[in-house]
Amino acid sequence: MTTPQARVHEAWSTVLRNGTGPVQDGFLGLVQRTKDSRHYCAELVWGNLQTADYARAVLQRVVNFHGVPDDIEAGVAARTARAALIGRDGRSYHTLLGEQALRARFGGVEVMRGQLAHLLAATERAGLLLGIIPSRAELAGLPGHSFGIFDGKLVHVETIASGLDITDEADLAVYEKAFALLQRSAVYGDAARDLIREELAALR
Repeated sequence: MTTPQARVHEAWSTVLRNGTGPVQDGFLGLVQRTKDSRHYCAELVWGNLQTADYARAVLQRVVNFHGVPDDIEAGVAARTARAALIGRDGRSYHTLLGEQALRARFGGVEVMRGQLAHLLAATERAGLLLGIIPSRAELAGLPGHSFGIFDGKLVHVETIASGLDITDEADLAVYEKAFALLQRSAVYGDAARDLIREELAALR
C-alpha cells in the first residue's frame, strides 16, 4: 500500500495547463465536500466571497502572469458557484481578511464598489463568520501567507509559483495555531462593517 503524501506541491505551470476552469472546478469540488472551513486572506478577498467582476479581474491576472489558456469565464463560473454553498447543509465558514484585502483594487473603482457592497451584505449571511484584521491592529501572531483549512484535515496554500496541499498532522497543528492567533486580532459585526463602509466611502 502506498502511503499518501503529507504535502502535495504542484506548480501552476502544470496545474493551469488547461486553463483556470478545471482548477476552479476541482476547488469547487473540495468546497462541496467540506463542512467546516476557515480561511485567512491577507491581501485578497476570499474566493467564495468574490463577485463575478472581481473574480474575472483576479483570474485575468493569473492568465496573464502564467501565460495559460484564456478560459476566464469558465473559471469565474466555478469560483462564484462556491457562494451558493454558504449556509447550506450545515456548512460553516469562518473567514479572516486583512484590511488590505478591502483596499487592493482589482478591476477598477466600480468593480471594487460592487465587491465591497457584496462583502457588506455577506456579514449578515447565515453560516458565515467574517472577521477583518485592521491594518493597525496589534497582532497576536505572525501574519504570514494566506491559507485555508478544510475540516481540520487539509490546509491549502497558494504561492506565486505553486499550490500546496498539506495533510501532515504536525503542520496542520501549526496552521490551526496561526488561525487562532490571527482571529484574536480581527473585528466582527458592526466593527467589521464600519471598516468596509469606510473603504466604500474612500473609493474614487
